[in-house]
Amino acid sequence: MNYVDGFVFAVPAANKERFRAMAQRIAEVFTDHGALRVVENWGDDVPTGEQTWFARAVDLQQGEIVCFSWIEWPSRAARDKGNQALAADPRMRTIPEDEKDIMDPKRMIFGGFAPLVDRRG
Repeated sequence: MNYVDGFVFAVPAANKERFRAMAQRIAEVFTDHGALRVVENWGDDVPTGEQTWFARAVDLQQGEIVCFSWIEWPSRAARDKGNQALAADPRMRTIPEDEKDIMDPKRMIFGGFAPLVDRRG
C-alpha cells in the first residue's frame, strides 16, 4: 500500500482562487519529486462536533474555510526521499510574495500515515 501525508488547515474564503493557484503550483513540485497524487479539498460540509472538530483543530476564524489535503506516495521511503528533494528545490525555498498571506501555516495540523485499508469500488 501507498503512504499518505495528511493536512488540515484554514484558508480565508476570499483567498479561494489564490489558494487554488498556489496549490496547483505546489502539486506540480510534489509530483516532480515522486508523489503519486496531491489532493486539495475545500470545506463544504464540515460539521461542529461535541468534543472536537476540524474547525477547533485549526482555530478557524470568521470568514475562513477548513481545508483537508493529502499527498499519496508510493511508500514511506519514497516520501522521505521526496521531502529531502523538496527541501532543496528552489521552487519551494522561497514563498512568492503574492502567496505569503493566503493562509496561516502555524495553524495547520499534519502527519504521515500508513494505510490499513484501501478498498476501491
